[in-house]
Amino acid sequence: MSEQQLPAAWPAGVHPPGSESFERTAVGWLLDHVPADYRMHGVLSRHPVALSRLARQHVASSLEGARQGYRTARVELRDVLPPHAIDQVMDAYLTEGRRMASVLRAVEALDDALRAAAAQQAGGV
Repeated sequence: MSEQQLPAAWPAGVHPPGSESFERTAVGWLLDHVPADYRMHGVLSRHPVALSRLARQHVASSLEGARQGYRTARVELRDVLPPHAIDQVMDAYLTEGRRMASVLRAVEALDDALRAAAAQQAGGV
């Protein structure tokens, strides 16, 4: 896959599939987008497709959390925050939701590429 064929969501700094440093740069990027404690599990670095699966689930859950927070914040906070603060909280949820959606698209692109590479290796191709 040449750089011209990389998905639009491909994360900056991750080398393209098939390059010598693809998995190393993918693992580094993925570890930067999951809880720090994931670094303690060597299996995730040794098997990048396992890391990308966990990252996909983690980021998707974070995005759903931001969406749920956005849906419920006004009602849950109306008795404890002034209206201008609630508006700022809503803006924070909106910004973070957009960021998480972008991260999720990038994680999905990496997960797809890592799965394809693993399938190729498993098939001996």
